[in-house]
Amino acid sequence: MTQTIKPLIVLCLLAVAGVVQAGLPIEQWKTKKGAQVLFVESRGLPMVQFRLIFDAGSARDVGRQAGIARFTNHMLKQGAGELDADDIATRFEDVGAQFSVDSQRDMATVSLRSLSDARVLGPAVDLLAKILASPTFSEKSLQRERVRALTGLELERQSPSEIAQRRFNERLYADHPYQQYPSGDAKGLKAIGRKELVDYHHQYYVAANAVIAIIGDISQRQARDIAERLVGGLPKGQAAPPIPAVPVRKSASREHISFPSKQSHIFIGQPGIKRGDPDYFPLYVGNYILGGGGLVSRLSEEVREKKGLAYSVYSYFLPMRAPGPFTIGLQTKNSQIDQALVIVNRVVKEFVESGPSAKEMDAAKKNLSGGFPLRIDSNQKIAEYLALIGFYGLPLSYLDDFVANVEAVTVEQVRDAFRRRLHPESMLTVIVGGK
Repeated sequence: MTQTIKPLIVLCLLAVAGVVQAGLPIEQWKTKKGAQVLFVESRGLPMVQFRLIFDAGSARDVGRQAGIARFTNHMLKQGAGELDADDIATRFEDVGAQFSVDSQRDMATVSLRSLSDARVLGPAVDLLAKILASPTFSEKSLQRERVRALTGLELERQSPSEIAQRRFNERLYADHPYQQYPSGDAKGLKAIGRKELVDYHHQYYVAANAVIAIIGDISQRQARDIAERLVGGLPKGQAAPPIPAVPVRKSASREHISFPSKQSHIFIGQPGIKRGDPDYFPLYVGNYILGGGGLVSRLSEEVREKKGLAYSVYSYFLPMRAPGPFTIGLQTKNSQIDQALVIVNRVVKEFVESGPSAKEMDAAKKNLSGGFPLRIDSNQKIAEYLALIGFYGLPLSYLDDFVANVEAVTVEQVRDAFRRRLHPESMLTVIVGGK
């Protein structure tokens, strides 16, 4: 690397990696092999951010070993072609690029951040293309990754919060692909061999199953060329099949798991909404008032401020391909579980029945609208949104219209959406802690 590039890398990585824009001119196309591409040209800094999403999350573990989606994703960093994990890390470091992977229930992601200078961008893109197309899945790396994954499971079993989250997910999505927890289980992880990894990669890491988000200091012509290079070594393949519908809960249930702790972790909820749901913005604004607004939410006011039963209490919707969970979470003393639950249930029922006040709505919309620029204040954050827009089929104007959609929500829309979509009488409650 030349001496002129090294100081530029340091300078750019210390700077904010993007500039908030009044409007995002998103360009969209498909590669020759069918990968969907979303691109925004941003000349603020000499940097380029890439984010690739494959429909290869833990929901695709069904019929395979539990945990194979995340295992496959993490193994991408362990070797490609003639390169081992150290070689990959060194080569990205030599060109000042940052490379990462992640896997959740809906998706597996691969991210790259690089300078736009062709002398470093070219090698970084070629290395990423090699990793995507030719992972080695060596036995040595496989065994090392298996030990890491099994150690992670042991750490989960020592955390009441992790136990509660996993059990909540399992009970909420029984007999549905979302029941598969990303970290898997010991039986599944021990059964994964190289053949299983290769088969999973061949089925899901294909061009037709990919979304590529690109933002940065390059032209559309360069972006088109890079997108073709990134998936050029992958087979065209097919997109993963749709996620099945989530069954509607018909009755309430409660499970208490003993754990030697002075405090209990509690999760309450039901299946919520999927991405692109027409009720998204009324539920999003309404939930800010109910439990998403931190200390100013109703749940926090009643449970924390007035009764001192929990340091933190919150709620959120997590939209996914199929309806993701609506979750209320809190932590309280073992002796106060029933008291806390009574108050939480009362607050939720009152909100569903009566909705927010006009004053609460005005405050919520001001906070959500005022805070939105911080959610797109870097190219990295914008790349994440671009990938989500492509993956979930959201409108290209999603980011441009976000604030207007928030401000257009009315009290009646929130009241109507919560009455139709939340059902306090049939929610699941999972408690971990005490006896």
